[in-house]
Amino acid sequence: MTDGRSWEGNWKVRLYERVRARGYDSLTAFADARPTASLVALAEELGPDDIAGVQIFNGLLAEAERGRRVTRLVRGQLVRELWAGLPNGWPALMDDATRFKVAKAIGLWSSLTPTTHEARVEQARAMLRATPPAPGWLPLGPDDELLRTLLPDEES
Repeated sequence: MTDGRSWEGNWKVRLYERVRARGYDSLTAFADARPTASLVALAEELGPDDIAGVQIFNGLLAEAERGRRVTRLVRGQLVRELWAGLPNGWPALMDDATRFKVAKAIGLWSSLTPTTHEARVEQARAMLRATPPAPGWLPLGPDDELLRTLLPDEES
């Protein structure tokens, strides 16, 4: 966990220097190689004392906006939240405990959704409630077939 040093100096330069030092030409390529890792895990890998998860997300969002791939980023963030909150996959039984875990994962995902995609994410949330995935479903990345159905690409 960072102690505030993550915002000292030019954190963007520091972030990209570390990404390049690991052999990646973009933060997206680095994150794509770890599609189920949380933002915190990605930050800890790049700098346990001076990189924060929110900095990772800010960099990923900037790259996604430039590349017109924000929908893919949004799907990817759902993957990360599901792996963190539902490591055994979508629950077979929706009791109070599992309903809370699902709601937490989906809520955290929604909180990171860019305003441009809020309506689409709300539709996807409604679809997940109306027709839950098969028990055990856990997407391996942002190009998962169900995720692409919930949130199809529309950027061109």
